[in-house]
Amino acid sequence: MTEDLRTRIDRMVRQKRVVIFMKGTLAMPMCGFSAAAVKALRDAGAADLGAHDVLQDAELRDGIKEYSSWPTIPQVYIDGQFVGGSDIVRDLSQKGELARLISGG
Repeated sequence: MTEDLRTRIDRMVRQKRVVIFMKGTLAMPMCGFSAAAVKALRDAGAADLGAHDVLQDAELRDGIKEYSSWPTIPQVYIDGQFVGGSDIVRDLSQKGELARLISGG
């Protein structure tokens, strides 16, 4: 990964408190996993999501996987820290932990 790409992703993950790298957009997710992650985030109280469509940027799609050392999309960050993918986000949501992370508690 280039230093420029790393710097760009650093900025993206800190753009908002809750950021998702996904396939598609918040209004139109392009895969079930992205849709499920967005739903879990919204249900947990994330109103102001930062979202980045990796389908529009091949460099970002590959780079975010290296950045996080996580092989799949979507990827969720809260307060600049990697939280996980769709399954982890849904699991945290079911346990009530996702809402706590989002609220800053």
